[in-house]
Amino acid sequence: MDVAQDATPRRGAPGILWLCYDRDNTMVFHVLLEKAEDGWVVAEVPALPGCVSQGKDDQEALENVKEAITAWLWAEDQKAVANLSSKPGRQPIVVAV
Repeated sequence: MDVAQDATPRRGAPGILWLCYDRDNTMVFHVLLEKAEDGWVVAEVPALPGCVSQGKDDQEALENVKEAITAWLWAEDQKAVANLSSKPGRQPIVVAV
């Protein structure tokens, strides 16, 4: 399956970045792969600033960047939750994606 052709963009509230989901409702991110001078492959997720990983080859870099995406999203969520708790009258709600 070509994810780029099957991905459907969805948008949240104004200012929220575009997300794509494939037919299985899996979140899809564009990833840039670049061969580093040391021979490793660097994988960067442009939609998630600072979300970068690497691997010995393309396949390993892509597997590693999936973990990096999960960690990036978790860390950003933790920062947001910490910020919400300082605002009275706002109750965070958990939503599974």
